[in-house]
Amino acid sequence: MTAAIRRPRSLHDVSVRAGNGEQAFDAALHEFLDHFYANPAEREASLRAQPMPSDDLRDAYLAATAEHLATCHGLDVPPWTETCGLSLRQPFFAGGLESLKVLLTVESPAAFRRRLLFVSKNALSRPRMPADEAGHQAAVPHPARA
Repeated sequence: MTAAIRRPRSLHDVSVRAGNGEQAFDAALHEFLDHFYANPAEREASLRAQPMPSDDLRDAYLAATAEHLATCHGLDVPPWTETCGLSLRQPFFAGGLESLKVLLTVESPAAFRRRLLFVSKNALSRPRMPADEAGHQAAVPHPARA
């Protein structure tokens, strides 16, 4: 299997593929998540390498993804997430609909909110993820209620 066909195995791979135009950012991220959920033994390693810099939105999304996945799965949060992806100046609301802003503000996991990203609570879930993983994703406590 060639590298072009193999799923991205890290967030760094996602940034490289999207950065060189080999694959759309969303598609690369979804394939990474499929790999992450299917390979528990490789999870921590898949978050370790810092992604290549891109634009403020993508950098924030990858850092939030790494922090959130590590927190949800009891892994060490990669040190690079403390300095990467913190440059957004305007909030980003997934879906782009005004009517979703309140829901996304409430549901968005802390790793995303602190980077001004507002996504659904299950933004990182995948259709083929094991049932226990899907429930685990939604079980992140809201900081105000913790």
